[in-house]
Amino acid sequence: MRTTHAALAAGIAIASVSAFAASAHAQTKPKMEKCYGVSLAGKNDCAAGPGTSCAGTSKVDYQGNAWKLVKAGTCTSIKTPKGNGSLSPKA
Repeated sequence: MRTTHAALAAGIAIASVSAFAASAHAQTKPKMEKCYGVSLAGKNDCAAGPGTSCAGTSKVDYQGNAWKLVKAGTCTSIKTPKGNGSLSPKA
């Protein structure tokens, strides 16, 4: 009986530590959002519109329909020679 209680207590302790570690990791990862018109040619993250398929396929710097993942809340403050970043594709 003693062994069962000890094993149960050890299992609960391990589960608690694992849950704490997982929640601590989730809190440190910043939320991200798509930001259009801020990537350099060939440096977009994915889906850069017609004529492109995915990551690294944008044709020109600051292409309006190409996006990069940036920290949430920072996109529209990113300045480029063509204006600021946008949360939706630009023409």
